[in-house]
Amino acid sequence: MLLLAAGLALTGCSDNSEDAGKGDATPRKGSTAVAVAVAKEYQEAANRLDWSRACELSTKAMRRGTLNECVARQVGPDPATSSAPASESPTATFSPPTYADGSTPEPIETTSASGPERAETGPVKVQGDPVKVPSSENHPAGYGVMVTYTVTWPDNTSTARLALRLVAEGDAWRIDQHEDIQDGDMGHGHAIAAALSEG
Repeated sequence: MLLLAAGLALTGCSDNSEDAGKGDATPRKGSTAVAVAVAKEYQEAANRLDWSRACELSTKAMRRGTLNECVARQVGPDPATSSAPASESPTATFSPPTYADGSTPEPIETTSASGPERAETGPVKVQGDPVKVPSSENHPAGYGVMVTYTVTWPDNTSTARLALRLVAEGDAWRIDQHEDIQDGDMGHGHAIAAALSEG
């Protein structure tokens, strides 16, 4: 009986999780594979202008206020930046989306009144493995992930590359920074770190 109790105590204390023994820096709910999934989901939400989900996946610092305030900042007064159906008015204009921290991507192209109001974006893909990134003046240390997707207008298609900084907030991974990866940064092995050191 005593041997059985001792065996149960030993098996009850074992932890086979991937995060066992990694310390407080890694959220208990998942490994870097979970961080990669969060990065992909965040970018997919931003691309479809689902600011509620994008803000949920952002750190408190990146939200700059409550969840509702973050969403309201992204939607703004211009319906072209909201996730509501686009106006059918021939005078509608394109306004580029803004990210959860209030920044906007560099303009890709404007369209005529008779053209589409925003570009079509292709599937979000994660390129390579996440890399550790040190803290900076404005952001804590975490992992950097590169995401890519195509941006298609009627007369051209380009590829967007972004570096996302993921940090542990509570027991979850959250996005704390995103930066465009410049073509020049792609020539060396530190494109993610180089991009995230700029913001």
